[in-house]
Amino acid sequence: MTVFQFCNTQQKVAAKSKPILERAVESLFTENSSLPFQVLNAADLGCSSGPNSFSVMSTVIQSVENKCRELKCKTIPEFQFYLNNLLGNDFNTLFKGLTSFVSEKHKNVSCFVIGAPGSFHGRLFPRNTMHLVHSSYGVHWLSKVPIDLPINKGKIYISKTSPPAVREAYLAQFQQDFSLFLRSRAQEMVPNVGRVVLILHGRLSADPTSKDSYTSWELFSDAISHLVSKGVIDEERLDSFDVPYYTPSQEEVKEMIDKEGSFAVDLMETFAIDVGDKDIWSDATSCANSARSFTEPMISHHFGVEILDELYDKITDLIVQDFANQTEPDKIINIVVVLRRKDI
Repeated sequence: MTVFQFCNTQQKVAAKSKPILERAVESLFTENSSLPFQVLNAADLGCSSGPNSFSVMSTVIQSVENKCRELKCKTIPEFQFYLNNLLGNDFNTLFKGLTSFVSEKHKNVSCFVIGAPGSFHGRLFPRNTMHLVHSSYGVHWLSKVPIDLPINKGKIYISKTSPPAVREAYLAQFQQDFSLFLRSRAQEMVPNVGRVVLILHGRLSADPTSKDSYTSWELFSDAISHLVSKGVIDEERLDSFDVPYYTPSQEEVKEMIDKEGSFAVDLMETFAIDVGDKDIWSDATSCANSARSFTEPMISHHFGVEILDELYDKITDLIVQDFANQTEPDKIINIVVVLRRKDI
């Protein structure tokens, strides 16, 4: 069992994908039109409440500045950033960090930031207005648990013991959601100019029950099952809970992009991030805390807040056991995609 998905890998993923984002921004410029826009409209979809979104914004600004110097542009465009997440996101904490970001780090550029609450599975922005859309670790979250999902006994995601219909339902929901995501972005992007940069938690194998796809949700299933055995949670509550999450293969992502048809693929590749160190307790606690930060709302909604501390204590114990048995670092598989909006 591995637990890499729940460790705090965002900084490692951001560092690995940063050159790709830089090249995507630079590709907005052409030799024939060194400054193709007076205002660059960019969005971070599924933004966090912490500093990760500021890092994305900095990369965009610095990339534009570098390209403008290279092309000897007389002026630098203004920047309009849209930070998107669901309505329950802590936008207050996010925007408290804006003052220092704008006034200190990028005080020499005109930078405007707006919150854009709502689901990225639908439209968020006016037609033909967006130059750049970025989303890291968002698109593999589904809009909902798959419809007509059969009982997945003792599990909360696709597992070796799951009926084939569970895998089929999850894939169908991902296809529906990702297709809607692409159609929505296609209407919003500037034709033949707009770029979409996506980073997803993915898998290498065609098998969705492969080790690099499902094992962290297996850990959650084991922890919840432990509370079932103690009588803390009813078994029916476990069997009625499934996570709205899908880890696609690169082939599944490519198939949906081609089928939807609005975007050309400028780049698509996978990369692995090593996770874990020798400080077992420290790393296990970090992983458990990271897991809690984004799973607690759906866990507490379904099982109740009273079981949370005991559940995440058990998860920490399971992670410690897993790390103790490791012979090599865990790996998280990432799919990075750069899309260009085709001309209408």
